[in-house]
This record gives sequence, C-alpha cells and structure tokens, in this order.
Amino acid sequence: MHDPDAVLDAVENLVARSGPTAVTIRAISAAVGVSNGAVYYTFTSRGGLMGQAWLRAAQRFLAVQTSLVDEALAAGGPDGPTEAVVAAADAVVMFTEQYPGSSTLVLRVRREEVLADDVPDDVAGDLRRLDKLLVALMVRLARAVWDRKDAAAVDAITSCVVDLPTAFYITSAELQDAKIVGQLPPGSGTPEQFGAVLDKGSALTTCVSQAVDKLRSAGTLATLEKQWLSTAGSAPELT
Repeated sequence: MHDPDAVLDAVENLVARSGPTAVTIRAISAAVGVSNGAVYYTFTSRGGLMGQAWLRAAQRFLAVQTSLVDEALAAGGPDGPTEAVVAAADAVVMFTEQYPGSSTLVLRVRREEVLADDVPDDVAGDLRRLDKLLVALMVRLARAVWDRKDAAAVDAITSCVVDLPTAFYITSAELQDAKIVGQLPPGSGTPEQFGAVLDKGSALTTCVSQAVDKLRSAGTLATLEKQWLSTAGSAPELT
C-alpha cells in the first residue's frame, strides 16, 4: 500500500464521526480510495487495522509526553523534577492539539477493546511493550522527584499524571452502555475537588501537594477540567 498512514488517518476520522463500530474494511477502503484487498494485505484484518491505528495514536501520545518530560528535566534546577511531573500531566492537552484524531481514538476506544478484536500477535506485542514504556516513564518521574521507584511512589506519580476521574473510568470500564448526562454548575462556597489519597504521614504528601499546586497555579487543572470533563467527556453543565 502506498501510504498506510492515510488509512490510519481514515480510521481516526471515522471513529470521530461515527464511533469505533463504524470502522470496517469496506468503509475504510471507500474513504481512502483503495481496494479491500489492499487494506487486508497491509493490515490482515479489522483487528489489525484497529490495533495499528490505536498503537500509532498511543505512540504519538507517549512521544509528546516523553519530550515534555525530557525538556523539563534538562532545564535543571531544584524544581526540575516537579516541573517534569507538571509537563507530563500537560501532555494530554498538547497531544490533543497536535493530533486531534489520535486523541479521539484513544479516548473512545479502550486498549482492551482493541486487544479483544483479533489483533495480530505482533501488534499485541507492540501494545504490551508500549505499556512498559509508559510505566518506565512513571518510574523515571518518581525517581526524579523522590529518588524512589517503589509501587507507592510510582502510583502517586501515576495518579497525578495519568488517572482520569472516577466517573469516566466507571462509564468506560465498569458499566456497559453507561452515559454521563451532565454535571451540576458550581454552587456557592468551596467546591468539591479531586485528590490523591496517601497513607497518613506519607513522605510523599509534601511533594505530591507541591506538584498539584503547580498544576493549579499554572492553569493546567482548569484546562484539563474544560478539555476532559466538559468537552471530551461529554458532560455538559446542567442548567
């Protein structure tokens, strides 16, 4: 095939317009203007096609995130490790701006759905290796901030950088056909907030608090809230 990336772009566009179930070999062939046989020859099956599209999107995200972390750590200074955590959390916004189609694919198609759809062994292996690279980045951040790589430290970094709010986890991973109807407008007084719960007296509390404070003061938390809770998460404010 002359340009496999054009086929993967078509997958992203179709997912954005009509959802992942709309992706078929016939639909993608028609969108790109190639034969069904050419798509099968390159991607072997629908599972291979979806797997390659999801893999490319995830690789793009990790590349953006790693680049931002590298830049923050290279700047040096006492705040370098904390700035690297902030940069890693910011990556999701930059990723969406640079690759809107890829970000939609990653949001709307869970990795488990891709692996369950007859993905070729080589693609499944690449996806698992990508998981290890992401974990390695979280370990790197934990070592930079606290000089630790134990599970508690890595989990704390992951909570700040990767985890999505509980409602979106439940609707995507726990309940079939679940939908978030909307969110209530903020009321008077101090609003509820998300947080990372650590063990009482944990040595990580101060560092995690500093990282979250920097996210808040830089406007990153507000940007993420607007991007993922209101827009991408399909949770409009109820009036």
